[in-house]
Amino acid sequence: MHIPTVTTDKIKLVTFAEALAAANTPSADYDIEKWLYAPNFYSEYRYILGTRGKNPLICIGINPSTAVPDDLDNTLKSVERIAKGNGFDSFIMFNVYAQRATSPDDMEKVCNPALHRENLEAFRYVLSISENPTVWAAWGAIIEKRKYLPDCVRDMLSVGEEYGANWVCAGAITKKGHPHHPLYLRKDEKIRPFDVAAYLEGLK
Repeated sequence: MHIPTVTTDKIKLVTFAEALAAANTPSADYDIEKWLYAPNFYSEYRYILGTRGKNPLICIGINPSTAVPDDLDNTLKSVERIAKGNGFDSFIMFNVYAQRATSPDDMEKVCNPALHRENLEAFRYVLSISENPTVWAAWGAIIEKRKYLPDCVRDMLSVGEEYGANWVCAGAITKKGHPHHPLYLRKDEKIRPFDVAAYLEGLK
């Protein structure tokens, strides 16, 4: 379990640029040739965690929990399976909001603009890895937990348009239109197009 000890505006944030530089520096804790992990240490937030490749499936959850390189939680294990099953050479777990919290109920009540800004920089980076980035919307109904989360996705949609992002989903859509969370998907689940702009319109 990860329960936030403070709100993220009370801690000094490592910028994504700094975190990426550290993630590309050899580490005694894990193999940087395999893993992309920023920041490269356990903290109250995480920008990205995934494997390195030229064609990653970029999975978007709501917020990170406890997973680290070589110790994936069940959600990331499912993400890795779906990525492989759909022909991707790697996966990247990204999140609408970067604050770690095993229970979304423990997320901070107010969006930290600095954390969101750095998270968008991380999103730009992961989109830049492949020529035709595929973004898997996979946050489920958890997006209803905080009022700022849909606005964060709207910003991500705008950034995605700059890079020609192809948005997809997997599994059943909820009655309210939310894309399925990665857990409890069949191993052979196939991704399919997801109109994230229309979805966001429906959230208003």
